Amino acid sequence: MRFLCIAKSDEKTEAGVPPNPEIFVTCGEYVERGMKAGVLLATEALHPSARAVRVRLSQGKLTVTDGPFAEAKEVIASYALIQVKSKEEAVEQVAGFLRIFGEGDADIYQVYEADDFGAACTPDLKEQEDRVRPELAAGQKS
Repeated sequence: MRFLCIAKSDEKTEAGVPPNPEIFVTCGEYVERGMKAGVLLATEALHPSARAVRVRLSQGKLTVTDGPFAEAKEVIASYALIQVKSKEEAVEQVAGFLRIFGEGDADIYQVYEADDFGAACTPDLKEQEDRVRPELAAGQKS
């Protein structure tokens, strides 16, 4: 099972204040262990919402809104894509990350897999996904 884990922003991350050097080291070690274990598939920290843009399409009209966005608690500071056996294991992984920073909020979303769509995911579509996914992963590494 894959899960997208989203760490929420706070006043410090929205102000662009980097964590102290000890946290960088500890976080780097945690990330390395997760990647070597095959649990952590991808992770990145994000710039503050002042550098972000929100895009919306409604009734054929495209609206683009520049950040910053008002509610820091609704803004994403970082994300991780993990692969674990259960939601409980996903919670454990996120808790470990949050403990490094001493506090924080995160949301965990299970990622749909092709089989979750039943008959709507035809064998041709499944084959296409199986073919494209490694190409996407290879492109991320270069």
